[in-house]
Amino acid sequence: MEIREIHPFDLTPNEAARLQEELRTRVRTSGEIGEVSLVAGADASYTKSSDEIHAVVVALRCPDLTVVERVSASIRTLFPYIPGLLTFREGPALIEAFRRMRSEPDVIFFDGQGIAHPRGLGIASHMGVLLDRPTIGVAKSLLVGTAAEPEAGRGSTSPILRDGETIGMAVRTKESIKPVYVSVGHRVELSRAVDLVLETARGYRLPEPTRQAHLYANTVRKEGGGVSRQTTLSHGR
Repeated sequence: MEIREIHPFDLTPNEAARLQEELRTRVRTSGEIGEVSLVAGADASYTKSSDEIHAVVVALRCPDLTVVERVSASIRTLFPYIPGLLTFREGPALIEAFRRMRSEPDVIFFDGQGIAHPRGLGIASHMGVLLDRPTIGVAKSLLVGTAAEPEAGRGSTSPILRDGETIGMAVRTKESIKPVYVSVGHRVELSRAVDLVLETARGYRLPEPTRQAHLYANTVRKEGGGVSRQTTLSHGR
């Protein structure tokens, strides 16, 4: 996959926060994705005692959600673990993993925030701008804002509010299970993002793209990572 733009990642935390303020102005919170035939999930895994980041991207064919490609990259980082600045820790490894992809996904799910972020630029939005692709943030907890508990039924939603503005949705992907927190990453409308999360949630709390990425990232970490690898399980879209 082509990476449209790369900025330096070897920044101080203050420099990183200033860059986020600049990049947030380039996030698009609308866009027509059209028919989705290939989705991808991206995640990173590491231990807090290690500076090695294991990033993965998993591509799935729609609508059956069969995994067609998995890629990984393991890179050492010097950027500290700071909530709100995780892209600067995980980003270089994720970019290397995306570079190795043969697939061209129509939309990419990230295990993390989109615009529901203190500076409006979570990892899904940040990577969306760099990749120039439609992206969705699917987080397991809130970073900013508040949301009422959705009703217990699958598909129930509740807005994530910050200063009276809706910045995402709490989405119940499985009956009586904790919701996930969905926010726009880049080039997609919130309603479409919620629909795609529900369409790809198949009996688990996490939608299948990020669930498969989470599982694969943990496998790569437990196996010791390595520089990078690529597994193509099936060809075509």
